[in-house]
Formats: sequence, C-alpha cells, structure tokens
Amino acid sequence: MIKVGVVGGAGYTAGELLRILANHPQVEITCVQSSSNAGKPIHSVHKDLIGDVEGDFSSEFDLNVDVIFICSGHGKTQEFLDSHKVPAEVKIIDLSNDFRLEAEGNDFIYGLPELNLEAIKSAKHLANPGCFATAIQLGILPLAAQGVLTEDVHVNAVTGSTGAGQNPSRTTHFSWRNNNVSIYKAFSHQHLGEINQSVKQLQNDFAHDIKFLPVRGNFPK
Repeated sequence: MIKVGVVGGAGYTAGELLRILANHPQVEITCVQSSSNAGKPIHSVHKDLIGDVEGDFSSEFDLNVDVIFICSGHGKTQEFLDSHKVPAEVKIIDLSNDFRLEAEGNDFIYGLPELNLEAIKSAKHLANPGCFATAIQLGILPLAAQGVLTEDVHVNAVTGSTGAGQNPSRTTHFSWRNNNVSIYKAFSHQHLGEINQSVKQLQNDFAHDIKFLPVRGNFPK
C-alpha cells in the first residue's frame, strides 16, 4: 500500500483529492492536516465523504508517508517545505502555483501528462497544473507541437465559485455571484506564466501574446 498524507486538507481541492484517494485500491490515507479544523472529523467538512474517509484532521503533519499532497493556498508550499524536513524518498505533489514555473534550484516537474508524461513517471516532485491552465493548454498545445501558432492567441474562459477557494470574499459570496458574470485579472491571470512556458517548450519561436480573459461564472463548479 502507498501511504499518503494531505496538507491543507479542508479545502475544495483536498476534498476532491480525498474522494479519489479513498477509492484507490493501493492507497492508505494516513494523515490529513488542517490547522483550522484540527481534531474535527474529516467528514464534518467534506460531508460527501461520510462512510468513505474515517479519522480526524490533525494539527501537525506526520512525515511517515510515501507521498505528500499539498493542497494549501498559493505561497504556502514553500512555507511547509521550509518548516518540515521531508525525507528525500518521499514524493511531493503540489497543487498550488508555487513551483509550476521553471527556476534555478527548482526540481519540480510540471505535471501535465500530455506534455511531460515520461518525466512525470520518474519525478520525485510534481507541480500540478492550474485549472484554467489545464483546459487552455489541452486546446492550444497540439498547435504549438506543430509549430503553427503564428499570431496572438485569444482565450475567453469561465470558472465557477469553487475555483476561488473556501475563504469568503466579496466576489465569491452567493448574493454577488448569483445571476452575474464578470471578468477579472484581464490579461494578467497567474496561469499565463505556466501556459506560456509550456507553449515555448513545444514551439520555442513563439513570440506572440496569449490574451486571456478569465470570467467568474454564476455556478459553483
């Protein structure tokens, strides 16, 4: 069995991850950490996991695992790695944007299998692609692979409210979202960096812009 631990286990991505892990025949979930929910049953937050995932959230993370999934907010993965001495043999899969971009000293592999399948198979550290980034790349990377992106790429995509995470804000509140759509972070969304990086991995001479208009939709998913 593969022993798996989850950091930041109370969020939306962690809830979906736990559902997948609970149904994996070779996985044992040994630790689900959440500072804000420590001591509470996991299913008290993720009510759809009642009967599937037992145990409570822990305040501290047990490093006696084979794989760590980090589901904390953006910027928190580096903090976790700085404060925990993760054994070299433990694999790390990061769901934040902390290590999606290539950088000196960064040994994380960008985890889009359609792009880096062979590298993913042997990687110790994986940076999970962003949601918008995954959808957009699946559409345009086949064109980049053929070298036919010869002008600006225009993308208009819609996300639901869960994409903004659990922490409430003015733009995620139901009364604001209901019957409403709005553009945000026009042409400056954080996923543009990883999208451009992948395009240039396949089409090195791409010298145009990816003009991305993200839209908040009036639905949860």
